Amino acid sequence: MKRISILGSTGSIGTQALDVIADNSEKFTVAALSCARSVDLLCSQIEKFNPKAVCLDREEDAAFIAEKYKELEVYHGKEGLKAIASMEDCDIVLNSLMGMRGLEPTMAAIEAGKDIAFANKETLVVGGEIVMDAVKRKGVKLLPVDSEHSAIFQSLQGNENNDIKRIILTASGGPFRGYSLEQLENVTLEQALKHPNWSMGSKITIDSASMMNKGLEIIEAKWLFDIPVEKIQVVVHPQSILHSAVEYMDGSIIGQMGMPDMKVPIAYAFSYPDRLDLGSIGENLDFFSLKDGMTFYPADKNVFKTVELAYEACRKGGSYPVVLNGANEVLVDMFLNKRIRFIDIQNTLVKVMEEHEPVFGLDLEGVLEMDKRIRDEVRNMF
Repeated sequence: MKRISILGSTGSIGTQALDVIADNSEKFTVAALSCARSVDLLCSQIEKFNPKAVCLDREEDAAFIAEKYKELEVYHGKEGLKAIASMEDCDIVLNSLMGMRGLEPTMAAIEAGKDIAFANKETLVVGGEIVMDAVKRKGVKLLPVDSEHSAIFQSLQGNENNDIKRIILTASGGPFRGYSLEQLENVTLEQALKHPNWSMGSKITIDSASMMNKGLEIIEAKWLFDIPVEKIQVVVHPQSILHSAVEYMDGSIIGQMGMPDMKVPIAYAFSYPDRLDLGSIGENLDFFSLKDGMTFYPADKNVFKTVELAYEACRKGGSYPVVLNGANEVLVDMFLNKRIRFIDIQNTLVKVMEEHEPVFGLDLEGVLEMDKRIRDEVRNMF
C-alpha cells in the first residue's frame, strides 16, 4: 500500500486524485490532506478516506477541524503544509497547490526523502535549480502530473540512452486561439474562464487563455528533463488528444495520446512504473469520433507574448523566471477580481521583464525574497 499525502485535496487535481485512490483502494491509502478554505469538502474527504493528518490555511478552521475530529493531527498555514509533506507515515506527496506556495512544502518533502507527484509547475519555474539539485542529492523521484509533462515522461521511457532532437509541447490554444491583439482588448472574465477542453481551477484557466500556462510549462520542461530550451517547441493542438511528444535523432516521434482527462497522469505518477486500469473512472479515446481530425498550428507569438517571455526568462536565467511567475500570479488575481483587463496581464509582464535587473545564484531564501519584492512592485503599478 502506497501512503499518499495530497497538498490541495479540494482542488481539481486533488479531487480527481482521490477518485483514483478510491477506485484503487487495495493499492493506495491517504496519509494526509490539505485545503485552503473548502472546509465542508475537506470534512467529507476526512470521513471517506480517514487520513492521519490534515492542514488548513487558517488557524480558526484548523481549530474547528481539531474539535470535530479529535483523533486527527491538525496543522495550519505554511508550516503545517511542510509538516504533512514530510511526515513519516507517507510514501509519496501529491503537490497540487497553486502557485509559489508549493515551493517550500516541495523542498520539505524532498529533504524528508519523499517521492513527489508533481502538479505545481510554479515550483520548478521559480526554484528549478535548487529543487533539481535536492532531488538528485536525496535520490527521490519527481513524477510529473501535468498532462504535457507526463506525456513527455512516458515518451522517454525505454529511451534513456537515445539523444533527443526536440520536445514537442502541445497547447490547446485556449478560448482565444485565432484572436488578434485588438480582439484581446475586449475579452471578458467570463470568456476567459471557458476553456474549450479542460476543467481546471480559475488561475490555471486564465493562464491557459493567456498562454502563460504554456510559458510556465516551457520552463518546467527545461528543468524536469534537463534539456536546452531551444529544443522545446510549442505546438498548438486544439483537440488536446496528443498531450505532448518527443522526437529522437532518427526522426522518430513518440507521443502519448488520450482523452483530456487528468486522472491518467495522476494515476501514472501514483503507480509508476506500472499502469492502473482506469476503466471504471476513465474515458477511452475513440479515433472514429474525431470528426474534425487532429490539427496542429504554430503558437502566435505576436498575439500571445507570454510564450516568448518564458523562452526569454529561460535563456536569461537568474531571477527572471521568479519575476515572470510572481508578476503573473498577482496580475491573474487582479483580473479575476475585475481590477484589470485581460490584455493588461501580458502588457504588464512585458514591461516588468524589460525593466527587471536580474540577480543570479539565488538560494531558497533569495527566491522567496525576490518573489515578495516583485509582487509588491506589481501591486503598486495599479
